Amino acid sequence: MNTKVTVSSSYKSNDNLIILSDRDNISSCAAILDKDNMEYLKIAARKEVSFVAFPSVKRLVIVQFLKDNEVESIHREDIRIAGNEMLQTLRHHKVDSVILVNHRSDNRTLEYLEGMVLGNYQFLKYFKDKAARKSSLNTIKVHSEAASRSAVSELKAVLEATCTARDLVNEPQSYLDAPQFSKDIQRIGKACGFSVKVFDEKKIKAMKMGGILAVNMGSPTPPRFNILEWKPKNNKNTKPIVLVGKGIVYDTGGLSLKPTADSMDFMKCDMGGAATVVGIFEAISKAKLPLHVIGLIPSTDNRPGMNAYAPGDVITMYDGTTVEVMNTDAEGRLVLADALHYAKRYNPELVFDFATLTGAASRAVGKEGICFMTTADEDTRRKIEISGHAVYERPVHFPLWREYGDQIKSNIADIKNLGGPSAGMITAGKFLEHFTDYPWVHFDVAGAAYLKQADGYRTKEGTGVGVRLLFDFLKNYSA
Repeated sequence: MNTKVTVSSSYKSNDNLIILSDRDNISSCAAILDKDNMEYLKIAARKEVSFVAFPSVKRLVIVQFLKDNEVESIHREDIRIAGNEMLQTLRHHKVDSVILVNHRSDNRTLEYLEGMVLGNYQFLKYFKDKAARKSSLNTIKVHSEAASRSAVSELKAVLEATCTARDLVNEPQSYLDAPQFSKDIQRIGKACGFSVKVFDEKKIKAMKMGGILAVNMGSPTPPRFNILEWKPKNNKNTKPIVLVGKGIVYDTGGLSLKPTADSMDFMKCDMGGAATVVGIFEAISKAKLPLHVIGLIPSTDNRPGMNAYAPGDVITMYDGTTVEVMNTDAEGRLVLADALHYAKRYNPELVFDFATLTGAASRAVGKEGICFMTTADEDTRRKIEISGHAVYERPVHFPLWREYGDQIKSNIADIKNLGGPSAGMITAGKFLEHFTDYPWVHFDVAGAAYLKQADGYRTKEGTGVGVRLLFDFLKNYSA
């Protein structure tokens, strides 16, 4: 994460400040601003400007007015957006450190901080002039009267984890192949306190994980199967929650080659679901959530090499199901299916999977939402939607009606890996459902995991979508 976040119990006369204030009650600012500035502030408040900046030789003081909305989720999102938009002013004034002070009756400091930190994210690893490109803002302090140290610490963990997921997505495949991805997961696990076990190609072959092995056939780089675990002594669930992430580190489409324009160019992002799972593990371990959680990440690239699997092939999956391959670019569901079957050995309480799975999901809801399908109960579905709207990673529910299963019936095998021309995100979900026998939630994050242009505090390229959503769900679940 590019921004250091701390709590400050006081501020000095030379500290840069952002004061979150109500328009109709600015009197508290008189302790900070002189008489002339207070008169100017009164006029500005009546004119409904969004903020007023008071630069001086010693410091910059900004009074931020936040607009209200009766819909709570939109209100919180507007405040995140305001925090992100303030970055432009801070960078203009070359501010390196700022303290957030709350003078509002409706304290929204944490949402404002969230927008600032996520908007200030940068991935500069490969720039020669990274120092020149770096944002001037290094540190954001939260005044202790605005938020508790524990609340700031928890949010910091989630923001750091979101930025970790972004980093992983933004890494090119020239660095982040499947073996290196495993090394990075192990490094993050060691730093955060969760365990990581890695199966190499020999072990994957011994276990007959036919989906992972088929997708990997055209690659010169061996696959990996990663098992993450967070199990604190005070965990509240007797059966674990399992998270599964699609870890296709680069997707050419295989022999069903993608047209390069506007498709293959950014396929380093096809492990966005796996990055989300890693980010969630970082967040829950740093926040020490009292839940037993297991993560499964099958990882490989998908290439049209000499031995690549081909359309028309029949492969045997880890659970023994035979699959007719209709399109080698429908590879994500093959590796996920092996992991979903592996999850059965844990007798899980609940299983989530995250995947940049289908173009159909992106076309259905764009970058504004996440397609999700579930076999879990209605209460779980409702709580997922509540968490999604709370963090503004909004899930859109799609059905798993049995008729969609007809589209993946094969004439020569148990099922095929591609449905018909419509509802592609649902037929992909029906394929995955075949390999489950537990309460299960499928998130297709294809539209939201990677952006070609920044969308407010969701910066260009990797967004880390899903980390904040599932952390909020798991936090509420543990309570």
